[in-house]
Amino acid sequence: MGCIWVPLSRIAVPLVPGMTKEERIVVLETENAVLHLKLAEYQGLAGRSTNEVLQLYSAHGRQQKLQRSSLVTQLYGAIKRLKQDLKSLRSFALELSKDFQRQSKIYLYRVLAAVQEIQLQNEAVQMFQIKACHLEQSLQEVTERYEKEKQKRRALHNSLVELRGNIRVHCRIRPLLPFDAAAGHSISQDRQRNFSEKVAYAADDETVLVKCSRPGHASINKTFQFERVYNDSESQETVFEDLAPLLTSLLDGYNVCIMAYGQTGSGKTYTMLGPQLEENFAFSTANESELGIIPRATQEVFRLISEKPPGSYWVEVSVVQVYNNDIFDLLAEDSCGKVFGVKRDVVTTREGESDVPLLTHQTVENASEFLHLVNKGLQLRTRHPTLVHAHSSRSHLVVTLTITTIVSGDNFGTSWEDEQISQRLNKEVSSTFPQKTRDSKSTSSSRASSPAQLEANEKLKQVKTRLQLVDLAGSECVGMSGVTGAALRETSFINRSLSALADVLGAIAEQRSHVPYRNSKLTHLLQDSVGGDAKLLVMLCISPDQKYLTESMQSLGFGTRARQVQRGQVKKKIFPVHSKAK
Repeated sequence: MGCIWVPLSRIAVPLVPGMTKEERIVVLETENAVLHLKLAEYQGLAGRSTNEVLQLYSAHGRQQKLQRSSLVTQLYGAIKRLKQDLKSLRSFALELSKDFQRQSKIYLYRVLAAVQEIQLQNEAVQMFQIKACHLEQSLQEVTERYEKEKQKRRALHNSLVELRGNIRVHCRIRPLLPFDAAAGHSISQDRQRNFSEKVAYAADDETVLVKCSRPGHASINKTFQFERVYNDSESQETVFEDLAPLLTSLLDGYNVCIMAYGQTGSGKTYTMLGPQLEENFAFSTANESELGIIPRATQEVFRLISEKPPGSYWVEVSVVQVYNNDIFDLLAEDSCGKVFGVKRDVVTTREGESDVPLLTHQTVENASEFLHLVNKGLQLRTRHPTLVHAHSSRSHLVVTLTITTIVSGDNFGTSWEDEQISQRLNKEVSSTFPQKTRDSKSTSSSRASSPAQLEANEKLKQVKTRLQLVDLAGSECVGMSGVTGAALRETSFINRSLSALADVLGAIAEQRSHVPYRNSKLTHLLQDSVGGDAKLLVMLCISPDQKYLTESMQSLGFGTRARQVQRGQVKKKIFPVHSKAK
């Protein structure tokens, strides 16, 4: 049996059946040797593997060591750089600190210098304040002296006016109003954007300045002097305060007349009455600050009467309009008690005074009754819209407040506060009013005494004084107002009556022997007031707008001429008046 030899590591020695024990041992030993050889071979492989593993581990260890060494190197480099940066920062901080200290010292010196300068400036300011305070006190003293001297001058001027009988003239300049833009002829777009140009100003409280320069016209720069000038911002109360002293004269025995003069739309009715209601043209009493001269004067008169002894006064009122040179009684009533305008006439009495026969005089006990009657009369006043004014008054309104004063013997003009006179009057005078025409019935009141009883007592006298409040119709330029037909006829009568008033004042100023009072019913009606029997104040009302320059100049010229009128000293009413039953 043949055998194939192969490496011991790969071929085992086969056991052949029938072999002997020794052969089998040899075979087994051979196998054992083969196995030992395999074991040795495997151990050699394992050793080599272990060496390789150790080498790999050693290589890995060296690699990790190298990595750690590189990281440490990097960290060391970073730490080194940080140290350098810290060193740089420290040096920079030191530099910064030194610079900060240096700058701090510089700024501290500057602050100290500024504080010293401020202290010096404060001292200078305090000195200036002290000087300013002294100057202010001096200015205040000078202003007070000026006001006192101004009041003295006005008092002296008023005394001179009283002695000469001059007419007091005040001037009121109304503000520009939206309707100025639409009044009269068409205007350019530039004028629509800036709807009016002012040409009349209140230079001070006694001077009106008219300054205008128009292409193609001579420039105007003119001043007008009056007793008082009101600018467009002064209130109704301010206007009334200056003329209120005249009302005291009523109870002192003087007649007083206050009339508003000016072109249509210049603010005459507003000045005299206040704002009016469009539905019936009555003046509104809702806003007291807007009340005009007529309601304020009435309230002041009744206030003055309330300070007098009871039963020493009674008050009557009449309201007329002069329309187309005719006089109409606006308080006349028909049989049903309805008020309607009745035409009246004006005559001159034997004493040379003007009188309106059959004129309605209604007795009033307070301001409310008076204003109620005036409002009734206003509803009958003629009005007509024009291009200049939508509610243009076409008549002259004359409201007359007649005060009957009861005096004893020759004591008129003495103090009514005297207790003995007051007691004697209270005993002798019965406190009943005259008959009221408004109710057509006899009424009684604690404010007045019966005329019949007064006539029976020879020791008592009646003195009548009158307060005439006149709202003149406005002068008009026909071309600007655009009136035609009946309104044109009204304008003609208005302008003629105002011209007649100017003629009367001119005749009085020139001391002519004949004064043409009868050229117009208006001047005939106002003859006593204009002619010197009353303290007369003319309130000029003008518009500041350039388009009304001609009319404003005419009004200012009228006022200037009126100031120059010397009528002689106004006389007190010291004569008895025989009463008539109403």
